Amino acid sequence: MRGAGPHHRLALIGAIRHVTGVETTTDGIPVHGMLDPDIIRLMLLAAGIDADMPRIIDAAQDIYDATVPDDLRDKTCPGVVELLERLRENCVLALVTGNLTRIGWRKLERAGLDRYFRFGAFGEMAATRGGLARLAIERARREGQIGRIALVGDAPQDVRAAQENGIRSIAVRTGVTPAGELEACGPDCIYDDLTQFDLSII
Repeated sequence: MRGAGPHHRLALIGAIRHVTGVETTTDGIPVHGMLDPDIIRLMLLAAGIDADMPRIIDAAQDIYDATVPDDLRDKTCPGVVELLERLRENCVLALVTGNLTRIGWRKLERAGLDRYFRFGAFGEMAATRGGLARLAIERARREGQIGRIALVGDAPQDVRAAQENGIRSIAVRTGVTPAGELEACGPDCIYDDLTQFDLSII
């Protein structure tokens, strides 16, 4: 998904306000590819305050639940629905995202994509995106649902997460990463969008 609206960002801001009474902002924070808890920490740092992270995380998810639009289907990237339909025939699909759990699932639900994913690893579950990918891999192995593994993403952090775990990295230029930056990370494959995806690579 891309350009899903300001509701996620406003939920983080609102959660900090709810817990601390302080106004904060995401301005100046390179949020693309970051884990939500890291974004919150940088917001608190910029405001010069410390706060109860679990309370902020809970509040952010409550606020997002209450404010997210009912329909985000027009925010999906080109080719994603068609690709997920093809992949789920022979693949176990897991979501690896920096979003907090309820935010990630709700966003996908409103986009009509949640039904494609068996499980997920979310922003509050590990310290890095590589750690999140590791959690997803471990769960798949526990459930006996593992074969060749690939991580598809649009940020340099996604490429590094795949490399850290020794799995195939598939980069897609649908995010806001500057031209050339994804290539510089050395992904195994790179596409302009998911309409180009070649299933034979996985």
